[in-house]
Amino acid sequence: MKILICGSLAYDTIMVFPDQFKNHILADKIHKLSVAFLVPEMRREFGGTAGNIAYNLQLLEGQPQIMATVGDDFAPYQNWLEQHNIDRQHIKTINGAFTAQAFITTDIDDNQITAFHPGAMQQAHANSVNDAKDAVLAIIAPDGRDAMFQHAKECHEAGIPFMFDPGQGLPMFNGEELLHFIELADYLAVNDYESQVIQDKTGLTLEQLAAKVKALIVTLGGEGSHIYADGQRHEIPCVKAEAIVDPTGCGDAYRAGLLYGIARGWDWKTCGRLAATLGAIKIAHRGGQNHTASREKIESIYSHALVQDAIKEDPSLSRPASS
Repeated sequence: MKILICGSLAYDTIMVFPDQFKNHILADKIHKLSVAFLVPEMRREFGGTAGNIAYNLQLLEGQPQIMATVGDDFAPYQNWLEQHNIDRQHIKTINGAFTAQAFITTDIDDNQITAFHPGAMQQAHANSVNDAKDAVLAIIAPDGRDAMFQHAKECHEAGIPFMFDPGQGLPMFNGEELLHFIELADYLAVNDYESQVIQDKTGLTLEQLAAKVKALIVTLGGEGSHIYADGQRHEIPCVKAEAIVDPTGCGDAYRAGLLYGIARGWDWKTCGRLAATLGAIKIAHRGGQNHTASREKIESIYSHALVQDAIKEDPSLSRPASS
């Protein structure tokens, strides 16, 4: 059951400034800004929506196939994917370009200054879904604008059901363009903020948007998620995490769980529960691909969460049976 992941592969360079930006940016000099921040702490992470989703799917043994474009500097990331046995046949190198990358500086108040270089991602339309017709399911995640249009069209024409996940690419599209994607897609996945932006741009309510797809998934951070499908709203609670460390990539982990369940024809509550389980595992680690969990461990966390949900609904289940 190969699942095609159309989206970005990127390096995330994260630097920590042990002070407050506001102490070094003078309001009356902002018209001519020239500042430098000493950042003693720095780390480089493997990221990008396609990489993060594929990594989590691989933990589930879900046969992800990444479709993305990268630059001449991709070798370290390539080695990482090889180490984790992630399919790389649809990753294309664009000569003379850099792999997409974000440079993020965070101060002690968690304020961030980010610079993003799309690099080879801008040429993602050089890949064609027609080269991956053995996929049973796909996701169109944030990528180059032209590529997102092309890959959605190709999935639709090839009869490959797909999830549309505009994510951080949402500002690239107007209401008419978003409706075009939604009309082609089988599933729509957004977070709470993105759902409001799509409603504002299209003029449609969540219920009206949900009527256009098999399922509309709205993640709500610490409040869980809602899955609108078959005229119902399924409320999916969060799974308790071992620690709350870094939300980066949690949405991608959640989508991996959804894709795995959809490909196997599971019901929506089961899909949502697995998605929430992967999100809980991820949030306990920094970066989008530094968490590890065997399939057995994932199943254990998933099963424990089901038991806890049952006890919440019926507290008597937690009491020992009388002799």
